[in-house]
Amino acid sequence: MGEINIQGSGLGNALNELLTCQDIVPGDQPSYQTCKTIYLYHPLGAKMAESPIRMAQSQQREISVPDSPEDRIRDQFLKEWAAIGADEIIFNAMTLARVYGISTIALLAEGVNADKPVDMKKLYELSIAFSVFDPLNTAGSLVLNQDPNAIDFMKVTSVSVSGVPYHRSRTVTIMNEKPVYISYTSSAFGFVGRSVYQRGLFPLKSFIQSMITDDLVTKKAGVFIAMLKTAGAIIDKIMAASAAMKRLFVQQATNGNVISIGVDEKIETLNMQNIDGAYGMARKNILENIAVSADMPAKLLNSETFAEGFGEGTEDAKHVAGYIDGIRRKMEPLYAFMDRIVMYRAWNPEFYETIQSEFPAYKSVSYDQAFYKWRNSFAAVWPSLLTEPDSEKVKTDDVKLKAIIAVVEVFGPMLDPENKATLLAWAQDNMNENKMMFQSPLFLDTEAIKDYEPPQPMQEPGQPKPFAAQDSDAPRKGKRIRKLDNDELRDLVAMMEAGAINLPKSNGHITAKAA
Repeated sequence: MGEINIQGSGLGNALNELLTCQDIVPGDQPSYQTCKTIYLYHPLGAKMAESPIRMAQSQQREISVPDSPEDRIRDQFLKEWAAIGADEIIFNAMTLARVYGISTIALLAEGVNADKPVDMKKLYELSIAFSVFDPLNTAGSLVLNQDPNAIDFMKVTSVSVSGVPYHRSRTVTIMNEKPVYISYTSSAFGFVGRSVYQRGLFPLKSFIQSMITDDLVTKKAGVFIAMLKTAGAIIDKIMAASAAMKRLFVQQATNGNVISIGVDEKIETLNMQNIDGAYGMARKNILENIAVSADMPAKLLNSETFAEGFGEGTEDAKHVAGYIDGIRRKMEPLYAFMDRIVMYRAWNPEFYETIQSEFPAYKSVSYDQAFYKWRNSFAAVWPSLLTEPDSEKVKTDDVKLKAIIAVVEVFGPMLDPENKATLLAWAQDNMNENKMMFQSPLFLDTEAIKDYEPPQPMQEPGQPKPFAAQDSDAPRKGKRIRKLDNDELRDLVAMMEAGAINLPKSNGHITAKAA
């Protein structure tokens, strides 16, 4: 009864033996084998270890290499990233770290011993592979020194697998939680991180009990109670057979059948109304206890849907998004390790020759100069889980576009041609990032802008004056204006004698002449 045979193979009921035994009490620490059993067989085992990582990797990182022919360089990087299966390798390493408390990724290169460094510049020529080691593989090498005065105090210094040491540059080790001084982790065989199951071992056991209860309720829910009128004190075989026949009819009756019972008889099912309240609350508390023990949102274990989704930014969604951001930060050492390897394999000298042929500006640039320039400008950013709907994105992009236009309008007239070209290049780059509003990118010739001298604008003619006004505004020489009286003539002569006005007399009339 305790063993099921499938095609001659014996499958022991390890989960039942481990999690229904009376020896497990709150505070017990799971062993390596216990963690493996929970991960493989417990309904929540894989979910606790894998679901946060799957959510963290549900979006691709946004790769940018600004100081390069960006599209070509980014595409080549992503192509190599997919070719070596980097995402799956990181997923496996993080999963094992959460299951046992620690795990390691190692780079293996054909023809290069494990204890020797790999020449990264020749890495693209080698056949490589990656191994993900659990604590049993690295047992004895990742115990960590507990001497507080040692330089390697609680630090990972070397990794050995079956007596074979690995060069430090070829491995990266990740832990679930930080090691605690003189706190030995049984599942990881060292003073290292802890399993995600460690604090939740007892409620994980209780969850198995809830599954047994579910099974019992399911079995009993189909039980019918036939309240039949009992016979007298003397029951003969005919009466007993009649009662058995009635029970048989009740048992075999299905939709569309008609059965008859006595007036004083009735048929009911088991009344389990009192079970629902206490059992439902107990099961909910068990799941919440497991989630608290693993420091993860209970919604991830309950498989509850968000009422409004991540895009609406509800408090539950923000809580889960913050938790996933923490998981992404924990994975950064693994991504940095894989990024470096992928860069050397993707941006190799053979690929650089194609870049030189496509982009003449790189013909005078050496491979090393270009590679290190690309590597230093490399950036990988995780997009936010709280994604906005397209309607909100358009509003945000519209505000950004207006800000770009305002900057160009304010600073453009004040800049010399060289700085003006820099400003327009900045505006071009920011506008090209706006994929929502502009599907086709904008390309400006900044060198031509630097040398461009705009033509001087011609002064626009004003509105012509009426002919009568032109005749009256400026008196011409020899034109009689009007006859002066004696007082005006004396004042004018006095001003001429004083040198204020130089107007000659002609035949008793005053003619206009510039002083």
